[in-house]
Amino acid sequence: MALAFRNLTANPSAPVGDWPTEAVQAALERGDLDHWQRLAASIRREPWGRTARQVEEVLSHSRPYGVAELMESVIALARNAVEESEREAVAVAVRDSITRSGLSRSAFASRIGTSASRLSTYATGKVVPSATLMVRIQRLVEGPDR
Repeated sequence: MALAFRNLTANPSAPVGDWPTEAVQAALERGDLDHWQRLAASIRREPWGRTARQVEEVLSHSRPYGVAELMESVIALARNAVEESEREAVAVAVRDSITRSGLSRSAFASRIGTSASRLSTYATGKVVPSATLMVRIQRLVEGPDR
């Protein structure tokens, strides 16, 4: 189906990231699978980006049958995937820091003010350390008074 944006200067064939919120709403309400797939692809690329925020805004007041739940699911899955990736990246950074320090895990944990068992949860990604703890880890590895 050809989607037309009424009273908008936006072009439906333009990248969805360039669409105004009214165009996103039109695509959700009157678009077809191709339009929804394009929106979903943009959301997967940037789960907290402009398109995702526009979709959330539209869905806060318009609930296109079947599409609302689908798009909410796309946003949730995309955000969960990024969060898992970020969690793993932090775990890798912790493990790398332990290795680079040359200290035993117990000594490393003590020097950053935590227990060896808690450090293990950071290194496996089960728990994400706070920003302040990441700063301590960085200082320990890069600091002159190791």
